[in-house]
Amino acid sequence: MGTDPKVHTFEDVAEHNKIKDCWLIISGKVYDVTPFMDDHPGGDEVLLSATGNAIVLQNLSTTDTKLKGETTEAGKDATNDFEDVGHSDSAREMMDKYYIGEINMSTVPLKRTYVPPQQAPYNPDRTPEFVIKILQFLVPLLILGLAFAVRHFTKEK
Repeated sequence: MGTDPKVHTFEDVAEHNKIKDCWLIISGKVYDVTPFMDDHPGGDEVLLSATGNAIVLQNLSTTDTKLKGETTEAGKDATNDFEDVGHSDSAREMMDKYYIGEINMSTVPLKRTYVPPQQAPYNPDRTPEFVIKILQFLVPLLILGLAFAVRHFTKEK
């Protein structure tokens, strides 16, 4: 690593998202992993997916060479992908030779937080269990009231 690392913008890194030109952002540092694409144990698809691209590499015949390396959505911080795999210390040391600079953190889009869909608030008075409890209370009262009414009106005076 040099003494004065080059600072790259997120947009600049996002442009390098192909098999022959692949840069990754890991822990705020930028790595050009293009030379490592063929040697990566998980294959080049793993590295390309870490760039945030939706890449279709399967089902490409040798005549489809113009499609190879075509990408759609670009740009992603690969830190979580890298850490989730649990790379060895030797893999982390190997990263030094692919280091090409730092990322300008002000250009990295903020991560979106998951906002669950709004649900109607829970109202215990509107549940089927509540209706059953009310009926368990009211039906015996109704039967008792009916019994008293029958007795009162059928009683001889």
